[in-house]
Amino acid sequence: MNIKGTPVVTEMMVVPVAGFDSMTMTLSGAHAPMFTRNIVIMKDSAGNTGLGEVHGGDDITKALESYKPLIIGKQIGDYRNIVQAVKRGGYLAGGNDGEGLQGLDLKNLKFVVRAETAIESALLDLLGKFMGLPVCSLLGDGRQREDITILGYLFYVSDRTKVNLPYIDESSSADPWFRIRRNVALTPEAIVEQAYATKERYGFKDFKLKAGVLEGEEEMKAIRALKKEFPDARINIDPNGAWSLNEAIRLTKDMHGILTYVEDPCGPEKGFSSREIMSEYKMATGHKVATNMIATDWRQLHHSVVSKAVDIVLADPHFWTMSGSIRAGQVLNDWGMTWGSHSNNHFDISLAIFAQTAAAAPGDITAMDTHWIWQDGQELCGESIAIKDGKIKVTDKPGLGIEIDMDRVLKANELYNKMDSHDRDDAMAMQHLIPNWKFDSKKPCLVR
Repeated sequence: MNIKGTPVVTEMMVVPVAGFDSMTMTLSGAHAPMFTRNIVIMKDSAGNTGLGEVHGGDDITKALESYKPLIIGKQIGDYRNIVQAVKRGGYLAGGNDGEGLQGLDLKNLKFVVRAETAIESALLDLLGKFMGLPVCSLLGDGRQREDITILGYLFYVSDRTKVNLPYIDESSSADPWFRIRRNVALTPEAIVEQAYATKERYGFKDFKLKAGVLEGEEEMKAIRALKKEFPDARINIDPNGAWSLNEAIRLTKDMHGILTYVEDPCGPEKGFSSREIMSEYKMATGHKVATNMIATDWRQLHHSVVSKAVDIVLADPHFWTMSGSIRAGQVLNDWGMTWGSHSNNHFDISLAIFAQTAAAAPGDITAMDTHWIWQDGQELCGESIAIKDGKIKVTDKPGLGIEIDMDRVLKANELYNKMDSHDRDDAMAMQHLIPNWKFDSKKPCLVR
């Protein structure tokens, strides 16, 4: 009998999950003891399983659940039309003020995250398994590279013992990195120790420091210390727009040869948008500038390019979708700009999404950053993707190249169900450190 078309989706599960985190610091506060994600598990008529992962939160869970009638029974090969259908016909959270992340108000994160990315990923995973091809071969112009360079993402970490919150203790771990990632890190020496531990475990040759935590001068001391210890490394900093234009210029103007690029150094001020301010920063300093805050959709990208505000767009597929991220990469490459990818706390399914997307991105892409090293050891898949010698080797296995471990997923779901709130709130932990602490987009989180 002749069977035409591709297998159809027969089942779709949405499983909200949680994992443990360190008390890592950003402009928006301190990471809570647990982070949340939403996992999508699809099955098709050929007996295959497809996986997706996206940010946590009740609104994103509700959106994913609303997609089911638009997906079940559809051919996996029609994934583009399915993604468009869920985008048009699924649940949307109310209250979007249109500002995205330009002021880093995390209440707006759910309006930037594209829940349909988890659907696209699961469908591409199924289609890749049906065709016997990795997902990167199904994106854009196909596979562009065999491995992905990853940078070591370094964070200031506050003292979890000073707060009555259930941060985990890994002090007895045999792994040096696992021990260090839960320790206090508020000095240049501690940041350098982090870098050495990640280099030992993962082989990183490049590093990025999450700033917006201490006074800018203190953070520059950490950058200089990193460059002294790792003279051949590409070193970047990301203050999430915490600095004023004048402060950003003052802090970085003499950092050529030390900083490779500066990510979102400034934000909106004095009636000017982030794009206008960052354009002035580029002209004043000559530094290359990256962003994951001022170009999170096509309209923002257009204005960022016209105003010459950025050189590197960190097109996180969870913000752009996988296909959208690759489309952005094609345009950036044609325009002589650079593609990269930002991340949030995530499990190994998202790591596979990042790797497959980066493998299909054209041109000389920048080293990809990932929070996954802070979650390593909490895998939801039986055999996770490995970071070795500072790189992820892109698998030749069909689909995403990973298989779900339902026992681990259900345990992560149990942890999720024990939480009082499922939305990200970095102010909560900060208020245990500094009573009545409130987010201020122009004040580093420990400067009050």
